[in-house]
Amino acid sequence: MKNWLAQHGRVLLFTVHRFLATPVSSLLNILVIGIALSLPGGLYVLLQNIQGMAEQVAGTPQISVFLSMDASHDDIARINKQLKQHEAVGRVEFVPRDRALEQLKRTTGLADVIGGLTQNPLPDAFIVYPKKSDVQVLEVLRDELQKWPKLEHVQLDSDWVRKLEALLKFGRLAVLILAILLSFALVAVTFNTIRLQILTLRNEIEVSKLIGATNSFIRRPFLYFGLLQGLLGGVAAWLIIMMGIFLLNSSLAGLAQLYSSNFALHTLPAGDSLTLLCFSAWLGWLGAWLSMAQHLRQIEPR
Repeated sequence: MKNWLAQHGRVLLFTVHRFLATPVSSLLNILVIGIALSLPGGLYVLLQNIQGMAEQVAGTPQISVFLSMDASHDDIARINKQLKQHEAVGRVEFVPRDRALEQLKRTTGLADVIGGLTQNPLPDAFIVYPKKSDVQVLEVLRDELQKWPKLEHVQLDSDWVRKLEALLKFGRLAVLILAILLSFALVAVTFNTIRLQILTLRNEIEVSKLIGATNSFIRRPFLYFGLLQGLLGGVAAWLIIMMGIFLLNSSLAGLAQLYSSNFALHTLPAGDSLTLLCFSAWLGWLGAWLSMAQHLRQIEPR
């Protein structure tokens, strides 16, 4: 185990020295990878912030639950308890029929007409605030409540949720397509970089094969080079995204004060940051592996 670790450590050290031997070209490749990855990464962060901002502006979606006219106080208490214990429900507000009628008088301007009614036509109701704003979750909850006894009608106001979800779905698809296209480009960058190194070190590779070096031994430093280049490109992309968010937040601070708001763009969370670094490192490794697979078998000792 120690020998294996020592061998890989020497290869990694050799890879770092190769990076430092060509600082300009290495830095340019890292910047190309960083800028390319920062485009889909930045758009992803922007979509996440737009979703959070839209939910704050539009508020939490509500489900209006109207009880039957013959619902008793025991029925109301039972339904109230069931709603509060439901795992998908965050908060419940009971609206008595008398209060609903008073609100109707104040908001419609039909106080005279409503005052002439012999009895209150409005039912008791509950306003249900779900824990999640996902459209499918809300519709499942609505359909479930509709089957409960003593509930006359369950209404879900999900139009804005549907529109927001459709826009975000379109945005995510656009980001995914852009990420895939740029990933191919980054693999090509690493592929070409490793190809040039193979051509430069062709004589050394031939000598290594003559003295019995295996393909895996020859391939290892190039794979480390691609992995390290991709990882550093991911770090550059992360720094670009964080710097962009910092600059945008500086401009947003003054705008938010004009609207008496404290809105600010959120940065990449730790999990997404780690995913970005691992993905960029994998792209670098993949480009190096593809380049070695194509060119290494073409080099044979003469």
